[in-house]
Amino acid sequence: MNETLRLPPRLSQLSDVLTDRELQKISQLIYQRAGIVLNEQKRDMIFNRLSRRLRELSLSRFSEYIAILESSADNPEWQVFINSLTTNLTSFFREAYHFPALAEHARTRASGYRVWCTAASTGEEPCSIAMTLDECLGSSSGPRVWATDIDTNVLAKACAGVYRLADLQSLSMAQKRHYFLRGTGEHSEMVRVKPQLLSAIHYQQLNLLDREWKVPGPFDAIFCRNVMIYFDAPTQALLIQRFAKMLKPGGLLFVGHSEHFNHLKSPFRLRGQSIYELTETRG
Repeated sequence: MNETLRLPPRLSQLSDVLTDRELQKISQLIYQRAGIVLNEQKRDMIFNRLSRRLRELSLSRFSEYIAILESSADNPEWQVFINSLTTNLTSFFREAYHFPALAEHARTRASGYRVWCTAASTGEEPCSIAMTLDECLGSSSGPRVWATDIDTNVLAKACAGVYRLADLQSLSMAQKRHYFLRGTGEHSEMVRVKPQLLSAIHYQQLNLLDREWKVPGPFDAIFCRNVMIYFDAPTQALLIQRFAKMLKPGGLLFVGHSEHFNHLKSPFRLRGQSIYELTETRG
């Protein structure tokens, strides 16, 4: 007997409309929790990403999902919500001009050079930082890169350290051999970060809007690239001041190529392409 495959009743009734009021509320909630600014132009993105979660929870309207979030500030669903609406675009040695500058800076500093990568994503950026420091300073006996992200899903992938071989196209053959193990058989197109490199990175979840940053500053350098473009000007200004307090004198702040903060009152001076140097003493 032929039967038509049907979704459970509530799944089939998922609204195909994200109302203006629901959009406004979702935008308000993600701003309050993560500082991320979403507007009308992101309507389709919000709908597509959250509708999958509504189906998983057998909800028919976005207002029902909003009610779940607002029912408790400690609801675990908040992390799922944040994970759904954060954007994670990364690659090894992305914006490659930053890494020679990092190496030059590291060579001129005292021992114990440490870097905070504030948007670790799936691990490509912190691995690139760790490789750069390993090549210019030698191997370390423990973490020298603190890598944080608000998204727990991408952090789990970063901790695993498993990537496609195709993801390593920007690396030299020597780097591929020295820092990665290639899979065999059906996994021959996959690679794993070698334990020595992975041990130089400490991964942890952190929200940049948290009142306290539980990372062991001060650092010699901070990478916060292509993150602050998602924040409004007041949040950017606040973060710039907080980053200054987390840096050693003469420390560097690396930002994305489209991020500029000369218009803000800042304790930094532009040192190179999207590289800022701390010039004032920390308060």
